[in-house]
Amino acid sequence: MTTAWFEIIRLTVFALMNRFSISTISIALFLLCITSATSALLAAAPRDFAVTDFGALGDGTTLNTAAIQAAIDKAAATPDGGRVVIPKGVFRSGSIFLKNGAELYLAAEAVLLGSNDIADYPKRDTRIEGHVEPWRMALVNAQNLPRVRIGGPGKIDGNGATFWAEFGRRIRENRKTTNLDVERPRLMFVDTCSDVRISGLVLRDSGFWNVHLYRCRDVVVEDLDIAISREKGRGPSTDGLDLDSCRDVIVRRCRFAVDDDCIAIKGSKGPLADRDEASPPVENILIEKCTFDAGHGVVTFGSEATIVRGVTVRDCDVNSQNSVVRLKLRPDTPQLYENILYENIRLNADGGALISARPWLQYFDLKGHESPPSVVRNLTIRNITGRYGSFGTLNGNANDIIDGVTLENIDVTLQKPKLDTGAMVKNFKVNAVKVNGAKYEL
Repeated sequence: MTTAWFEIIRLTVFALMNRFSISTISIALFLLCITSATSALLAAAPRDFAVTDFGALGDGTTLNTAAIQAAIDKAAATPDGGRVVIPKGVFRSGSIFLKNGAELYLAAEAVLLGSNDIADYPKRDTRIEGHVEPWRMALVNAQNLPRVRIGGPGKIDGNGATFWAEFGRRIRENRKTTNLDVERPRLMFVDTCSDVRISGLVLRDSGFWNVHLYRCRDVVVEDLDIAISREKGRGPSTDGLDLDSCRDVIVRRCRFAVDDDCIAIKGSKGPLADRDEASPPVENILIEKCTFDAGHGVVTFGSEATIVRGVTVRDCDVNSQNSVVRLKLRPDTPQLYENILYENIRLNADGGALISARPWLQYFDLKGHESPPSVVRNLTIRNITGRYGSFGTLNGNANDIIDGVTLENIDVTLQKPKLDTGAMVKNFKVNAVKVNGAKYEL
């Protein structure tokens, strides 16, 4: 029995013994309950740890990595945990690492500015492009935590233009340069965590991927504004959100304006990828009420991905030349994409493809194996309206299988109305589809 309830019983007995009126007893009990509830709420509120109390300076130039990490360490060491607060100002930092019990909160007009010195991001074994290998850590990192909270109205700025320029220089020198040849930090990496909530933030100019979630479950990502600053140059490989081997994820009310895939569904790659225990299936993903203002793909499956099941994309606006349904089919990886639904999508652009399902040949390597088949099963696209570039492509590699495709209730104006399909497409259904005012026929 709690102290509060014991006090209620004691007060009631005392009042009855002293012949207090029932109304007096009721008032006393009500006040005691209110007091107890207030005390409980106050006790549950996280304690704030302002990074400025640990020596951080919001002047835009001081490197505050150690001070911010000290605030995180202190919050984590407090019995009930705490909230690490970045206040108003521009706080430059290298990699920081959240710990159990320490939340990260960016106040209004707060900026966590990434260092543009790659040495400020330690190199460790980390998940990158479908495998674990030494690579630079992100600006904000959370690993193996039972609960993660990152949010607030403030901004995380990756300060990525220096990294973009270096990648551009290297690829001009050698067109075979890959992402992993040029070290660039991600903005956020959340690794093997559960009960993850990332909300409200403005994310700008990541050096590489913006938010990378790996092997996470029970995740909500909401109300983020993720973009690159075009006036600073191209931002290669600045994926907005990478869902890598994750399950039970909700993404809602986010805006994307990036220079690669807005949302990418990821796993592993290679002829034996389906045996990779470090890459469990991506399952149960809901993406809703998002706005896609720039990017290469609205929701892209791949380029490294194996098993993906149960993805719903609904109630979204696409205002750029994205590929809306983008399925990358690798000839060197056994892939299964099934139970995929895109619905209630509003298109508003003069370019882009509604469907881009086709072979993905970039950097593929069979490693001496036969080409494994990829399977796309139960893909539904319905309730699509607006104007766009092309219907697109629905095709695969020679031994791929695309089985169970439904297009229904679609009314669109397209510059290129033909949908190119391959012989491997089976059980293709079209119902109430109009293109440029005319009924669409296969």
